[in-house]
Amino acid sequence: MYYTKTGGKSGIKNEFSITILRKRLFAIVLAITFLFLFVFGRLFYVQVIWGKDLQTKAIDQWTREIPVVANRGKIVDVNGVVLADNLDTYTVFVRKSAVKDFETLSSVLSKTLEMDKTYVYDRLTKTVSSEVTVKKQVEKDKIDALLEHGFDGVYYSRDNSRVYPYNQLLSTVLGFTSTDGKGQSGVELYYDKYLAGQNGEILYETDIVGKEIENGSASYIPATNGFNLKLTIDYDIQQLCDTAMAEAYEIHKAKSAQMIVLDPQTGAIRALSIKPDYNLNDIPRDDLSLLNSLSRNNIICDVYEPGSTFKVLTSAANVEEYLQGNPRAYSIEHVYSSARYRYIDGQRVKCWSDHKNGKHANLTLAGALNNSCNPIFVDIAMSLGKETMYKYIRAFNYGSVTGVDFGGEAQGMVLPQSAVQNVDLARIAFGQTIAVTALQLAAATSSAINGGNYFTPYLVSEIYTEEGLIAEKIEPTLKNKVISEKASSIINQMLESVVAEGSGKQAYIEGYRVAGKTGTAQKYYNGVIAQGKYVSSFVGYFPANNPKYLALVIIDEPVGQYYGSTVAAPYAKNVFEGIINLKNIPAQL
Repeated sequence: MYYTKTGGKSGIKNEFSITILRKRLFAIVLAITFLFLFVFGRLFYVQVIWGKDLQTKAIDQWTREIPVVANRGKIVDVNGVVLADNLDTYTVFVRKSAVKDFETLSSVLSKTLEMDKTYVYDRLTKTVSSEVTVKKQVEKDKIDALLEHGFDGVYYSRDNSRVYPYNQLLSTVLGFTSTDGKGQSGVELYYDKYLAGQNGEILYETDIVGKEIENGSASYIPATNGFNLKLTIDYDIQQLCDTAMAEAYEIHKAKSAQMIVLDPQTGAIRALSIKPDYNLNDIPRDDLSLLNSLSRNNIICDVYEPGSTFKVLTSAANVEEYLQGNPRAYSIEHVYSSARYRYIDGQRVKCWSDHKNGKHANLTLAGALNNSCNPIFVDIAMSLGKETMYKYIRAFNYGSVTGVDFGGEAQGMVLPQSAVQNVDLARIAFGQTIAVTALQLAAATSSAINGGNYFTPYLVSEIYTEEGLIAEKIEPTLKNKVISEKASSIINQMLESVVAEGSGKQAYIEGYRVAGKTGTAQKYYNGVIAQGKYVSSFVGYFPANNPKYLALVIIDEPVGQYYGSTVAAPYAKNVFEGIINLKNIPAQL
């Protein structure tokens, strides 16, 4: 009887072969799956992730674009007078692949555009790029002349040129733009994101070498024009200030003559004039040192020792503390010592007058302001003390930026309270050992005489579209309360007396309630008094009982006369009289 044996070596061999086959099949399937996933992933990356970039490159390769430049927004004064506008100009491009005769084209372009022929020829033949910008800001009549030739490969796009209808007017306020239309200084820079708008473009179909395809399609992406700005500046008042400061600069042979006019009730800046200035339509771009000097807004960006105009703060601090019952404050009727000197920490502080005429005997605070007697303000500061004086220095925003909508504002220089010695405090009381900007002083004085309200000064009142739709309206911003209405009223009465009877007489206008304070400050270089160099100033306003216009005049280093009463005050009077005539303001007395 025979038996059949299963398995054995033959069965083991078959099972082994099947296992190997399975592994190979698995490896093949895995490889195919991996390859499929790789290809799928690559397609996903190319089509989804990289797709937009590739589309852009394809469009860029097969199209050429002509930029459509947005109109920069206009800048107008509070009454709509255009102060910054645009002139239609053009940029000339050449696509080299479409040019048939470089020699002839170079000759015509150089002659029409008033350029050097060799320079133009080299630009067209030696530059690597396929498209060459020949010249920007070309006038329309020159474009018309080029169009008559009908050159292939020559294209044009509107680029606009910034123009300022009144040349020097507000040169340090408006600022200027680059040749590409970007704001570089002043309001043009600060509000550039509103003024600039968004450029568009025209796309033309081209072949692989960049030549425009005949009967090819074109697409147009329109530009979005910039917003217009309405300033708080009043063109008419600005003209008055410019005329006054040009005269002061010339007559007194001064280093500079500056004037700012504010609305004390809102902080709106109505005029800002600085001489010397420059023509915004003829910017000295090739002399950066000169340009930086002339375009700097000294009223906002530079500091000076204010001298006696700062006594408004010292007076306001004393009056407010007296009304609040502070025993260290002097009463309104208090009669101060008539001594000409005060000695603080061994240093002598004297009055500008010799006191022989009796004017400085038996003075009250009102009389001290009338005669600008330094020792009396030293008495006030020393009595109130450092902590109280610094409370008001901070309240009146000295040592901090005002927050005006303008770049580069200085914060002034105020000694840290902890470092102030008695002699420092004594000098701060009459405007020395402290440095302020003209804008700070104008805004602080406004708050002292408008009922005690500190308003942030500002230059732009509206941002609106070319269709007249208002995008943003800037309202007055009340920052803080500095003194009470009663204290403010008392200060007004005293400062009105300064103009009617005291050192500010040359700002007096018959029939109108003008108030103010004069200032004459010595200048220092390297900590030493600069002999014969002064800053003459006057801060004044009207009507005294309801201030509408405040003016600060600063004449830096006048030659000859240097008292603020005789050098600065008369120019404030001239401007106030001009405002009265312009606005038909009736007499008040």
